[in-house]
Amino acid sequence: MKSYIVGVGMTKFEKPETRDWQYWDMAKEAGTAALTDAGIPYGLVEQVPVGYCFQASTAGQRAAYELGLTGVPVYNVNNNCATGSSALMMARQLVEGGIADCVLALGFEKMARGALGGGSDGGDFKTSPVARHYGIMAAAHGFEMTPPTAQIFGNAAREHMDRYGTTEVQLAAVAAKNHRHSSRNPNAQFQDVYTVEEILAAKTIHRPLTKLQCSPTSDGAAAAVVVSERFADSHGLRGRAVEIAAQAMTTDTEESFASGSCIDVVGRPMSRAAALQVYEASGLGIEDVDVVELHDCFSVNELLTYEALGMCEEGASGKLVESGATTYGGRWVVNPSGGLISKGHPLGATGLAQAAELVWQLRGEAGPRQVTGAAVGLAHNIGLGGAAVVTLLRKS
Repeated sequence: MKSYIVGVGMTKFEKPETRDWQYWDMAKEAGTAALTDAGIPYGLVEQVPVGYCFQASTAGQRAAYELGLTGVPVYNVNNNCATGSSALMMARQLVEGGIADCVLALGFEKMARGALGGGSDGGDFKTSPVARHYGIMAAAHGFEMTPPTAQIFGNAAREHMDRYGTTEVQLAAVAAKNHRHSSRNPNAQFQDVYTVEEILAAKTIHRPLTKLQCSPTSDGAAAAVVVSERFADSHGLRGRAVEIAAQAMTTDTEESFASGSCIDVVGRPMSRAAALQVYEASGLGIEDVDVVELHDCFSVNELLTYEALGMCEEGASGKLVESGATTYGGRWVVNPSGGLISKGHPLGATGLAQAAELVWQLRGEAGPRQVTGAAVGLAHNIGLGGAAVVTLLRKS
């Protein structure tokens, strides 16, 4: 059975504590926008998976109740930075499995200012779900007094530079591209344009990553209405529908840890495996993709993901971004929204915001960000701990 996204919505992503709202306010805003986009009432929704990381248990119910008190099942989903796409995957499975014809996937986050921590409780990495990941990092690189998440990705960047000759300029080119793209996105947290030189001159967070190469903490929400083919037909929604052509989630395997490399620990093997599953299931390849929204939590992760998705050979990603192949006028447009670096990164909303951007692109509704002739889009969302979700969307 096929599944389709017929409505999407999101809030503007905001710097924490700059807007007077609660998580249920942002969820209501995004959910209402998605339902309005689909042209259906909340009363037709049969199931609601809700993604978030930093709110209390059953916060999903508190958020969904703002849309209606219909008694439908609400599931609380937490998968670190891949939470939003995990909620979307659950919605797709419910529809394709014949359990429901109309599912609302909702994701939100209300975060605190400052650098995102390492996922530990009170700094005790012994009890952290990512203790093994940081242990691998510490064995290879030691542990510095810098933000843990920036540290593990920054060390992956150091390895990539040592192994393949990737340069700091190439890393900064990723951020420059994504900041430039976000200047066209009214929903982005940041809309300033920076040169490569300005990005390199910004405050160093963990060498070689500067502040402008790191995703910020953010408040915001996003949502998607996922329906079956028969629901789309019976409600006259096929003209609005974007097909979920394939989707896969992978988690860590022995390959993630065996090499002792931060490149593997932060998820390149997971991403590669998920992409291969999606290509096989859909009969499409990266050569068929026009537009990509990928998980650039740090500039280096965009380079690692180019390689994982098959956009270039291993080690050639620095040259790929430098060539202009991943921006307007190039082979693909990657992160037209501005990506996590500039659009923002409220963890529970990120994967669904990626889906929203791709739906707008494939419908031709992205305004000044529109990728000409976009027919196939790919979303990539990853979380340490770990989970990688790759979603292939196709214009109906």
